[in-house]
Amino acid sequence: MTLSVDLFFSFRSPYSYLALPKTRKMVADYDVMVNLRPVYPLAVRVPGFFKRANPQFARYVVLDSSRVAKHENIPFRFPRPDPIVQDMATLDVAENQPYIHRLTRLGAAAQLEGRSLEFTDAISRVLWDGTVSGWNEGDHLARAASAAGFDLAAMDAAVTADPDRYEQVTSGNEQAHAASGHWGVPTFAFENEPFFGQDRIDLLIWRMESKGLTRRS
Repeated sequence: MTLSVDLFFSFRSPYSYLALPKTRKMVADYDVMVNLRPVYPLAVRVPGFFKRANPQFARYVVLDSSRVAKHENIPFRFPRPDPIVQDMATLDVAENQPYIHRLTRLGAAAQLEGRSLEFTDAISRVLWDGTVSGWNEGDHLARAASAAGFDLAAMDAAVTADPDRYEQVTSGNEQAHAASGHWGVPTFAFENEPFFGQDRIDLLIWRMESKGLTRRS
């Protein structure tokens, strides 16, 4: 029996990106389906989050995510531009958020097709692996999407025609994320039990093995 696990994911989260290689390996090695469910980053989801957080929070995330990437040998650089329009000096988050709205809605569109993990893996590498500058320019995203079997222009057109449809998908994801028992990303949820962080995948596999998870032949 194929098991199913939800993955709550943010396109701005370095740890979400860093979880993808092990997630893809888990799917390749085990009889499990991962339903990646995009959510908005805390900067959008929780207004004023960064202003209330300890000042060392952001600095530590930069330090730690960079060393995790080096340890795991994952190509890594913070996206240019930042998917969130935010003044990092004042921590003010702009009201208009064209990048993260587009990315998250596209993720929701891929979720509706049942292939959100494949889409998100392809797009996230353009943002995070450091091979391109200006991920939002030119055909970088379109080429990555095409290589994963998606027509980005058609997806963008569908989202533009009915943005509320994809906002409702994201809103449902955020409600399910909260109901899972955690607020951070990446969070895996299996049978209502949350596993937070890219370093909890082995623990997730252990739990699923107790519920009958088997390796692929």
